[in-house]
Amino acid sequence: MSRKKKQVIKNILLVMLVGAVLVSATGVYGALKKNSNETYEGLKLFSDVIAEIENNYVEPVKTKDLIEKAIEGMVNSLDPHSAFLPPEAFDDLQSETKGEFGGLGIVITMRDNQLTVISPIEGTPAYKAGILAQDIIVKINGESTKDMMLWEAVKKLRGEPGTTVEITIYRKGAPDVMDLKLVRAVIPMDSVRALTLKPGYGYLWITNFRENTVDEVLKALKKLEAENSPLKGLILDLRDNPGGLLDQAVKVSDVFLEQGTIVTIKGRGGKEIEKYTAQADHLSGNYPVVLLINGGSASASEIVAGALQDNKRALVIGTTSFGKGSVQTVRPLRDGYALKYTIALYYTPSGKSIQAEGIKPDLVVKRRVLDETANDGFDSDLIKEGDLKNHLTSSQEGKTDQAVEKKPKAAKPDKDGKKDSDKDDKEATEIEKIMRLRDAVYEHSSTNSNAMLQDSQVNRAYEILKGYSLFQGMSRK
Repeated sequence: MSRKKKQVIKNILLVMLVGAVLVSATGVYGALKKNSNETYEGLKLFSDVIAEIENNYVEPVKTKDLIEKAIEGMVNSLDPHSAFLPPEAFDDLQSETKGEFGGLGIVITMRDNQLTVISPIEGTPAYKAGILAQDIIVKINGESTKDMMLWEAVKKLRGEPGTTVEITIYRKGAPDVMDLKLVRAVIPMDSVRALTLKPGYGYLWITNFRENTVDEVLKALKKLEAENSPLKGLILDLRDNPGGLLDQAVKVSDVFLEQGTIVTIKGRGGKEIEKYTAQADHLSGNYPVVLLINGGSASASEIVAGALQDNKRALVIGTTSFGKGSVQTVRPLRDGYALKYTIALYYTPSGKSIQAEGIKPDLVVKRRVLDETANDGFDSDLIKEGDLKNHLTSSQEGKTDQAVEKKPKAAKPDKDGKKDSDKDDKEATEIEKIMRLRDAVYEHSSTNSNAMLQDSQVNRAYEILKGYSLFQGMSRK
């Protein structure tokens, strides 16, 4: 058989292989109908490129590796949350929502090819080390994270509990990067903390949504209601809550609602896929609720905030949430691979899309430490979904907006060795204050509520609840 004929047969087989991969990845056989000339021509071009590289590239390459990279590029171009997962990444994803896994306890994303923290998980090594939302991880064990796949970064950060990992952090406002050596730990199953803030007023902090979150919420509410008879008001804290399981977000919302829509899921063309509604189960009392959000509140936490806000069950205060309002599904493929891709968008009860918009608070309150010099608050410029490259818009057109590039700039010294501006120093100082406050809250939350009230957002929520109670006690004469 001639070399030319062998090459033709090889190209035909390659087209068939790629076609099989695409069919498996999408599950849509209709995309490769006989009359789909565009698809067929595209596959021929694809096979030509692979054949050219195989035959003439300066070093030998494997066809399988080329195809995997091509699929990765295709899927990554869709939106920030879609990904082609090799077997090891798929295994990690499956363990992520089971309640426990070894790691540092941070939720991360890729923004402008930079590995960026969405939020740390309370009580984890990352949280205790002072890692904050918007921090950029520039190195992991000395290896640059630039152009690193998200799943690769996650795999490097995770590992056996007790083992160490070194990361280098860049933080806006800090003059230098920070080198941190962290010990991996089992990320805890518990996701709820609660305490009596002042007699009659409870504080409930949900850090993420895992398999048993609603059970923890009900247990915490029962305890608060027993300690405070009656419970006059509740602060529900969803700040820096990166989300988690949809069913838990729906169930937590249902705890506070007796009727009404919780969330609607719509797919291509605005077609309604699912609608979740509240049930009259009387799981919580009729006390007022103030709900706290910020730029680290994403996904499932935004569903809860939107449901309680639109149903007039809670007053939402803080700053605009992250804006992750898209729904992903994971389709297992052959040989342990999987495809994670976006299939729908979340809509609040009033019909607003969360995607790239976020939940806007009823009352904007920026976070700072009270009894200190007032400023604009450090969390007003946290990264949002709308800042991510190729993010989906809230419309059903499937279009994406290109995020405006906002590359971090370290403070530069002038000829006298002084910084160009005091702004970075002020930002860094404010962040340090919030970190100290956060540590105090975490370490003493079960016994000391005074530290909580130094947080401007918690303090405002408490004052609102207290004022509401006072107004209810007034009568017109």
